[in-house]
Amino acid sequence: MSQRIFCVVMSLSMLACTPGGPVLDPQRSAELAGSARDASTQPKPPLMSEAAVKPPGSRPQLVDPAELAVLSALANEQRPAADRARDSSRETAAVLRFFGIGPGMTVLDFYSGGGYYAEILSYLVGPQGRVVAYNNTPYLQFSKDELATRYAGGRLPNVEQLVSGNNELSLPANTFDAVLMTDAYHDIYMVDEKIGWSRIDGPKMLAVIFASMRPGAVLGVVDHAAAPGTLPEAAVALHRIDPGLLKRDLQAAGFVLDGESDVLRNPADDGSRPVFDPAIRGQTDQVVLRFRRPR
Repeated sequence: MSQRIFCVVMSLSMLACTPGGPVLDPQRSAELAGSARDASTQPKPPLMSEAAVKPPGSRPQLVDPAELAVLSALANEQRPAADRARDSSRETAAVLRFFGIGPGMTVLDFYSGGGYYAEILSYLVGPQGRVVAYNNTPYLQFSKDELATRYAGGRLPNVEQLVSGNNELSLPANTFDAVLMTDAYHDIYMVDEKIGWSRIDGPKMLAVIFASMRPGAVLGVVDHAAAPGTLPEAAVALHRIDPGLLKRDLQAAGFVLDGESDVLRNPADDGSRPVFDPAIRGQTDQVVLRFRRPR
């Protein structure tokens, strides 16, 4: 670089001495050469790719296929308007993404009730997937009108309805990629002979569910939270469960707690009122827990 600067200066000096040529200032030429030399030794800013210098809004956004599948299922035009109206308060999109349920899976909707989640799961797992919607007899009787409409004319061909007594549940082994229990785990502790709800052998039922799941499969639980230390029998009156008790039950059955989401938590609900109390209905504090069958 210094040799090039020297040559430039010499050339300019020769021009200054040429008859009829331009008159140049040798001192000024030396100053310019010094500036060029200094500039050549200064560190340069790192080169940046075109994508790096574009403003964030102008760059293409990556689409999460799993999230897109959930949103597409919720947007399915076949869904009843009454179901759509429940999506926001139930944070359904966030719950399903947290549980990682997606196309092609085989899913058990445990205590499916009227089938709100079963229908969404039907669209989410798609034609290559399968949903088993399980109800016991009391659930079936309670939801019979809604179920008649939901499954009329074979609307959901990839959903199989399964009905059995509380202690008579039988499921195929190593079948399910995911099991969903929404607002239902507390019912394992319920007893109401008037409606045919006999006492459930909880450990036996959890063992049946555990064996039906593939290694690594997800058990997603959503339920109304009771205050810590609330006795399980309170589920009859409150339709809630102490989250600590829920975790202990499932861990004792062999499940591993894999994650918790606060998307449905509400600290304003102290867990002391029944979930159907008009003052709190639809706004209860709920836990969202993801368990797995170990691989």
